[in-house]
Amino acid sequence: MIQNPILSVAISVLAAIPAIVLHELAHGYAALALGDRTARHAGRLSFNPLRHVDRFGTVILPLFLIASQLLTIGRIDFMFGWAKPVPVDPTGFRDPRRGMAIVAAAGPLSNFILALAAAFAIAAFGTVPVLGDFLLYFLLFNIVLGLFNLLPLPPFDGGRIAVGLLPLSVARMLARVERLGILLILSVIFVLPALLGQFGIRFNPVSDALGLWVPRVAAWFLHLAGVNAGF
Repeated sequence: MIQNPILSVAISVLAAIPAIVLHELAHGYAALALGDRTARHAGRLSFNPLRHVDRFGTVILPLFLIASQLLTIGRIDFMFGWAKPVPVDPTGFRDPRRGMAIVAAAGPLSNFILALAAAFAIAAFGTVPVLGDFLLYFLLFNIVLGLFNLLPLPPFDGGRIAVGLLPLSVARMLARVERLGILLILSVIFVLPALLGQFGIRFNPVSDALGLWVPRVAAWFLHLAGVNAGF
């Protein structure tokens, strides 16, 4: 990983933007393929990153993560964020529940495809200065984004997949937590660890889960590309 903090920030941002934008475009194009043109009419099927900016997920949270890591460890080891969700109208689908599950799955799937592509690019160009670091950041960010979005809680993609597949009575109960989903997860990631840490209690389940699975998935993708990973 790059030790120069300015270069590290620049590469982190450049790696994160296409991962986030393509994640949302995958949702939009999946919905379009199933018959919903809402995203197209809203101008969201665009590769222009500015059309997908979410004030908190694209700006505030990434800046907070960058600043906190630079102040504590002097480098960027973890980046996360999200774009403004692409609008989807499930009434345009033949089967709205199944259609929403497919649209939701398209986001993480796109990230894993991008991560695999990055692994093969690393096999070819991984030793090139700066480019190799960018590709590694891109690989890891896509894996983090893909895994994080598989959390089985709306509004994350995993939650919407679950709502589309579970029995209707259970799906309705799960769908009700969507408004609290982001706040709940952010509390588990940031607020509770900070509060419990004041009492000497270590509590960071989401970070621990990502710390366990991100290196394993990255190593597997790199192995498929013929690269021996040192994770």
